Amino acid sequence: MFDILLFLFESYFDIGSYPDHDKLTVKLSAAGFEEDDINQALAWLSGLQQLTRDAYPENINRSGIRLYTDFEEQRISPDGLRFLAFWEHNKIITPIEREMIIDRVLALDRKNLSLDKVKLIVLMVLWSQHEDLDPMIIEDLLTPVDAAHAH
Repeated sequence: MFDILLFLFESYFDIGSYPDHDKLTVKLSAAGFEEDDINQALAWLSGLQQLTRDAYPENINRSGIRLYTDFEEQRISPDGLRFLAFWEHNKIITPIEREMIIDRVLALDRKNLSLDKVKLIVLMVLWSQHEDLDPMIIEDLLTPVDAAHAH
């Protein structure tokens, strides 16, 4: 499924959005993606489209430190949690965006989601919110963790 998300971002970033689900299914099938992966990605994207800033109380942006539940800590790797905290602390993402990212991580129902996958989810959430994404942020989010340590 993550390959599909990356494909969508790379294919439709300049346009700002991707086609409706029927057209997207055809395009993804033609690109060689498996039907199960396509269905999973489309369901995940549907949930992403339903996320809006208005769905979260504004006071989240003025709250203190976010404490994670045991369930959330099982789903997001320690590196992923540190990454989210660092980006929030440095005001790259807002607390509401953090909650949107956590929502999409939990929707995957996977344990110990790696930093690379968390970064791709961050990218998709910011893109879905029509953020004006700085090229340096995009590069950071798309650079695999192993490549970053090689320098």
